[in-house]
Amino acid sequence: MQPTHLKAAIVAFAVCGLVAAPAVSAQAYPERPIRMIIPFAAGGATDTPARIVSIKLAERLKQQVVIDNRPGQGGALGTAVAARAEPDGYTVLMTATPFVLSPHIYKNLSYDPLKDFVPVSQFGSAPNVLVVHPSLPAKSVKELIALAKAQPGKLDWASSGTGGFQHLSGELFMSMAGIKIVHVSYKGSGAATADLLGGQVKIGFPGIAIALQHHKAKRLLALAVTTAERSQQMPDVPSIAEAGVPGYAATFWLGLTVPKGTPKPIIDKLYRESTALLTSPDIVKGFEGAGTEASPSNPEQFRKFLLAEYQKWGKVIRDVGIKPR
Repeated sequence: MQPTHLKAAIVAFAVCGLVAAPAVSAQAYPERPIRMIIPFAAGGATDTPARIVSIKLAERLKQQVVIDNRPGQGGALGTAVAARAEPDGYTVLMTATPFVLSPHIYKNLSYDPLKDFVPVSQFGSAPNVLVVHPSLPAKSVKELIALAKAQPGKLDWASSGTGGFQHLSGELFMSMAGIKIVHVSYKGSGAATADLLGGQVKIGFPGIAIALQHHKAKRLLALAVTTAERSQQMPDVPSIAEAGVPGYAATFWLGLTVPKGTPKPIIDKLYRESTALLTSPDIVKGFEGAGTEASPSNPEQFRKFLLAEYQKWGKVIRDVGIKPR
């Protein structure tokens, strides 16, 4: 072979090797434990379903999936850690609704949720629930709206904190219903729920696990769920859209993403293995216990969903006048 031809062959072989390397790596993946970053505290609405998934996913991948809770700044601190991770499939981010809220609430984030991550799949979804204290003379969404219009600015409602999902769910409801109810911001769901139960505030939007417990005990009255459709866990409770505010929908969701640059074959494998287990009776039951319904999607569906959520809640945050901090 002539030297020129030999050189060309070597270059071609090197190029082919570079192209083939990710495929070989992805085929062997995973060869060591996977770190699953959860940017929220242990025991929360995202953490519990994520741990259920991690156990079953580890069985399917035949590698340990190690949970790494990194709470803080509405999920932004842990998300920033994931964004800086090597895009090799060995660091994944189990995130939730705050993923698309934080960029509108916090200044100078070190990452862009839509540019620095690749969606794998949505895993689950859950409603919050519009509840009232039994002493409030409103037993339906329409009655609550009528009462608020008759007494503008005199009713109050509790949320777990300004800029959180409870707060934004409520603000979207007030805006679409054309009413004004005074917002009382608490430091966490526990404090907000305590004052709801005590009647210090009359209205709230807690997560379904809390709402269902107190609705059954008749300590709170569930008027409607925030999702577009009724919840399987509260089938007798209508959605807000069904009960008087057409088009209203606020869904708490969780899903899996990976850092930008993660090889597509690895993303595809994570998608196949993780969504395959979401139909398992054990997973479905475990999710229900955490107030979540399994709702798998493919990467493209999840990407479009994230974009829509980012735009939707960004507008709500601007309309409410929450300034980035």
